[in-house]
Amino acid sequence: MNITVIGAGAWGTALAISLSANHRVTLWARDTAQIEAMHAARCNQRYLPEAVFPDNLELSADFSVASDSAELLIIATPTSGLRAMLQQIARSGRCGGVVWLCKGFEAETSLLPHQIADKELPAGLNYGVLSGPSFAQEVARGLPTALTLASRDERFAQSMVHALHHARLRIYASSDVVGVEVGGAVKNVMAIAAGVCDGMGLGFNARAALITRGLAEITRLGLKLGGHQETFGGLSGVGDLILTCTGDLSRNRQVGLWLAQQHDLPEILRKLGHVAEGVYTVREVHHLAQSIRVEMPICEAVYRVLYQHMPVGEVVSDLLSRSPNWEFNQS
Repeated sequence: MNITVIGAGAWGTALAISLSANHRVTLWARDTAQIEAMHAARCNQRYLPEAVFPDNLELSADFSVASDSAELLIIATPTSGLRAMLQQIARSGRCGGVVWLCKGFEAETSLLPHQIADKELPAGLNYGVLSGPSFAQEVARGLPTALTLASRDERFAQSMVHALHHARLRIYASSDVVGVEVGGAVKNVMAIAAGVCDGMGLGFNARAALITRGLAEITRLGLKLGGHQETFGGLSGVGDLILTCTGDLSRNRQVGLWLAQQHDLPEILRKLGHVAEGVYTVREVHHLAQSIRVEMPICEAVYRVLYQHMPVGEVVSDLLSRSPNWEFNQS
């Protein structure tokens, strides 16, 4: 299969490397200088310097050349760039499949990626989301990883799973696009909270409790938006949540660790050098949860720290002082 990966960040680069073992893959970036540098070094020095490109991985800064022969476009931009890229694909008139990797809600609209695609892509074009517990560095190294590919067109989901699945990248099909996207988005907010928890030395017990109650919040929001219960117990739900909340490679967890050390957000983002989607996702989750009346106290706490500039210690104290209640809703 001819595949073009759109966006040469860490995750796009890693997936392009992984898929090139079985497919003809082109990695596209709009920055000509970046493409030239990657050509020369045969690696992505900025985002994934330790991963050497396979000889058959092609690079391009020309969108028409990169996409014209592609049977599948994989969008690896941040959520903030998804709409513009979908518009460019729609203008190109191509009829192959589209899959995105981004995790989050669109700023200002609070739309999930598939809702943006519904508005921007022409009828009849198959599309879906690929998500799950996946650090780019490990995928690029060929370490075992399992993901979920969700599409409302079950035949498309199954065909993409059969095409992309290999021994080191196990992919499972799903029809629950909403659940997969909500899990992938909100777990980044929970990872910031987990980083704060670890940074303040609150202990493993506290982190386990936070992850578990975080999953309850993700599930409440996901069900309200139309997701399926079982999805949140799967790879794109609890799987991605555990990885992002506990793994040292998690950018969102790193944000939380620095917040616990009293660094302010602009400084943290400068030091990070990569996109941490949870920083932007929490703002949309806050507004969305209020508008549809879903209780999300952990997300609310992260929002208060990042956007209302509340001291971390005070917010943690407020969370721990919440009144006791039933663990599960009583019917």
